[in-house]
Amino acid sequence: MDTTALVTPKPEDLPFWRVKSLDVMTSEEWESLCDGCGRCCLVKLEDEDTGEVLYTDVGCTLLDDQTCRCRDYPNRQAKVPDCVRLTPSAVRTLSWLPETCAYRLIAEGKDLYWWHHLVSGDPETVHAAGISVRDRVAGPEEDFTLRELLERITDWPYGEGSDQE
Repeated sequence: MDTTALVTPKPEDLPFWRVKSLDVMTSEEWESLCDGCGRCCLVKLEDEDTGEVLYTDVGCTLLDDQTCRCRDYPNRQAKVPDCVRLTPSAVRTLSWLPETCAYRLIAEGKDLYWWHHLVSGDPETVHAAGISVRDRVAGPEEDFTLRELLERITDWPYGEGSDQE
């Protein structure tokens, strides 16, 4: 076998997320990691006894359930005080980030999935692959009481679509 054809790519030839840690990414690189799934914008409930975080199919008041993006991203924390700003250190400590989340994957030393727009080149593949919350959100949080939220607990945000195939 002729091994001269086997060339290891140079770091500068690899995509930024394969060679940079979250801590050294530019703002533009950081923001581009978001796959637009909207899962982190679902209302989550924490079991006070076990600490287990349970997802609901109810969205944040600012979640656009069709684009799966924030309706007012620059001002989200002023409008939704409990909105969590993702930072490299936060990503490493937030157990509720979906297993498919690009920030979580990179923090864990894993690669992005085939449906991520940085891999596929198409922001619609996250929806086509069934990863996003599109057409799955029951409504915005202000439309539900706490009792109703308890009835909206779902397990589909966990692990679905995480096959690299």
